[in-house]
Amino acid sequence: MAVVAERVDRLEAALADFTTSVGIEFNKLYNVQIETQKGLQRLQNEMREFKDEMAEFKDEMRGFKDEMAEFKDEMREFKDEMAEFKDEMHAFKDEMGEFKDEMRVFKDEVRADQEASRRERIEMNRKWGDLANKLGTMVEDLVYPSLARIVKERFGQEPRDLVVRFKRRLPDGRREEIDALAVTDDLILLNSTKATLRSADVESFVQQIGRFREFFPEYAALPVVGLLATLSVDDSVLRHAERNGFLVAAVGEEVMELKNGADFEPQRWA
Repeated sequence: MAVVAERVDRLEAALADFTTSVGIEFNKLYNVQIETQKGLQRLQNEMREFKDEMAEFKDEMRGFKDEMAEFKDEMREFKDEMAEFKDEMHAFKDEMGEFKDEMRVFKDEVRADQEASRRERIEMNRKWGDLANKLGTMVEDLVYPSLARIVKERFGQEPRDLVVRFKRRLPDGRREEIDALAVTDDLILLNSTKATLRSADVESFVQQIGRFREFFPEYAALPVVGLLATLSVDDSVLRHAERNGFLVAAVGEEVMELKNGADFEPQRWA
């Protein structure tokens, strides 16, 4: 019986150890199950939140698609408008091309008319000059009406005195006649007029300027500029006159106009 009792005791101890061991493992398993359920619950919550976010995203995407559709429609309308605008611009360019061609033709016609008018004025002035020459009134009819304008254009001054056929006789009997004279505050423009200007006339004018102050001492304080006037001037005579420092005027569009270059500076005899 003692052996049986001992075995029963060992069996009860083993059973107690087993029960304890099983309880511990059961607690572990229970804890694991609890944690697993919590994890599943968190996952479910996260999945629910994710689904909600996805639903919102889908709504946003749907709204974006609608906006894109509207944008595409607007772009299509814009492209159509641009196509119409380009067509209008092409038509406008064509019209402008035609207008430019018309303007070019018009300008050519105006230029031709102006040139014809210029030639007519020159020819009329030449005929007038020929007539004045025949009548002996070149100075009065051609030079005098142009003298103030020439002084204004060349020297930027208004003449205070304009005189034609200025004659002076000295006590010794010598005589001098100036064809025309323009006086400003700064200078005297002395004119000699010839129907046909020759090199000899240039030399004679140099001598006349040399005598000027002797016959007209009242103008001694002002420098003298020489102006030779003629119906037309040969280039060689013009160059000769310029070498002597003279301005040269001949018949042109403005009755009498200077033939010197714009950079020519006439001599001033003191």
